[in-house]
Amino acid sequence: MFTLSELEDAHRLILQSFPSTPQFHWPLLAARTGAEVWVKHENHTPTGAFKVRGGLQYVERLRRRRPAVTGIVSATRGNHGQSLAWAGSRFGLRATIVVPFGNSTEKNAAMRAFGARLVEHGSDFEEARERAEKLAEAERLEFAPSFAPELVTGVATWALELMRAAPLLHALYVPIGLGSGICGAIGVRDLLGFRTEIIGVQAAGADAYAQSFIAGRTVTLDRADTLADGIAVRHPDPTAFAAIHAGAARI
Repeated sequence: MFTLSELEDAHRLILQSFPSTPQFHWPLLAARTGAEVWVKHENHTPTGAFKVRGGLQYVERLRRRRPAVTGIVSATRGNHGQSLAWAGSRFGLRATIVVPFGNSTEKNAAMRAFGARLVEHGSDFEEARERAEKLAEAERLEFAPSFAPELVTGVATWALELMRAAPLLHALYVPIGLGSGICGAIGVRDLLGFRTEIIGVQAAGADAYAQSFIAGRTVTLDRADTLADGIAVRHPDPTAFAAIHAGAARI
């Protein structure tokens, strides 16, 4: 997925924008679980989520690759869009973000506050993504996918910080939306030579990756039903699934 040199470069880029987020060992969680539990507080990033790490890396690499690009467009339920809008504003790129109707009003407001042009379309993420792809072609914008190598490299820096701060972790539980967070963790674990078990977590009503993991192939859901809209994905990304199937212990 990425080399240690690429990961370190991404981390240096991110540290130019905001400091490492904290990880704490919480006694009450330890008492309840009977284990030493560490929590990585990615809510301490500028957008309140880990995705901004990937957004910074993606937009910076895009600027290098296509210096004349004028804007980006993507689909999201919130965190990915906030990250692209925030990163785009730092590199002089306008972000157009397509969200499904009924999306979180708070996340919509946050994306606008970070400078995004917001477009509402469709009933879920998949329909919003289709609209974003059409806008990219019609308006000659760069389509920014929700899963891409640059995104994973940037996102993986959360796991680099955690595993260097707490290198003896036996298990690491990572929520799965489209998969960048867990793929980044798998890549970091392997590069550092650790034996940490990495376990994916999904909502029961949006378990496309869990079903796919058991089946050994991607499984598409008819619907994703969960209050956690950031992980309401019906169709696994094939590249992400391959990495998860090879490197995760279970979901």
